[in-house]
Amino acid sequence: MRITARAPATSANLGPGFDCFGLALDLCNEVTLDTELEPGVTWEGEGADELPTDGTDMVSRALDHVAGSAGKRLPRFALHGVNRVPVQRGLGSSSAACVAGIALGSRLLGVGLDANRMLALASALEGHGDNAAAAILGGLTLAFGDRDAVRLEPDPSLRPVALVPDDARVSTRAARAALPTSTSLTDAAFNAGRSALAILALTQRPDLLADALEDRLHQRVRLGLAPEAEELFHALKSNGVPVCVSGSGPALLAFETDARPVSEPSEGWRALRLPVHARGVEILQG
Repeated sequence: MRITARAPATSANLGPGFDCFGLALDLCNEVTLDTELEPGVTWEGEGADELPTDGTDMVSRALDHVAGSAGKRLPRFALHGVNRVPVQRGLGSSSAACVAGIALGSRLLGVGLDANRMLALASALEGHGDNAAAAILGGLTLAFGDRDAVRLEPDPSLRPVALVPDDARVSTRAARAALPTSTSLTDAAFNAGRSALAILALTQRPDLLADALEDRLHQRVRLGLAPEAEELFHALKSNGVPVCVSGSGPALLAFETDARPVSEPSEGWRALRLPVHARGVEILQG
């Protein structure tokens, strides 16, 4: 049996929606599992030289997780990944791998996991479901609880631009460890209001995005971990371009318009103009 899973990049949080909001972007990893080839793990593309090949990678771990939850054993297989999502930049590379592995395991073992069950398994591995929800459902998603998420239809005029540093990285673990353990009532109320506004802005009123993406819970700390990203963030804001930290960073997600385009960044950065990806993870059977 030969099966390929395709899973999109995602941007989580989107400013005020900490551990809740997710947006699928049109940049996809593909992972192929083949039970007729000599067992092994190989990679090409982003992170190919640094990802593990001993079965400890996230795709393999997700496959094991599906098998364990279903009380089944995996057959021997070869795994090959074509990675397009930058690693450790805040664009959901880990979630894309996790969700691809879960989808492969579901098809390989014939367990027919629905979206809620896939999200529960992904959340157990990742610790939170914001990126995973968007990778599973596509579009704009709101994750709540360990296995619950809803998909919303983003405004068709959204023009996301991911600004990705070539060298700077921030691991999700380090970014979460740097966050404060408490917040003021004032800041909590600020984020609640901005979160509600963000849903309106992302689905119907993109003209409100500059205000809607403001946050007081996590962005200041995460920008402090990547000074180059902080400088670019404030430059975009000063030009009136709506921008937020993508996931745990250091990548940024901006939304450009004809009136306020995103200029090409300086050397050491990539500007990836990525439409919203309407579909979530897909299985392509060879």
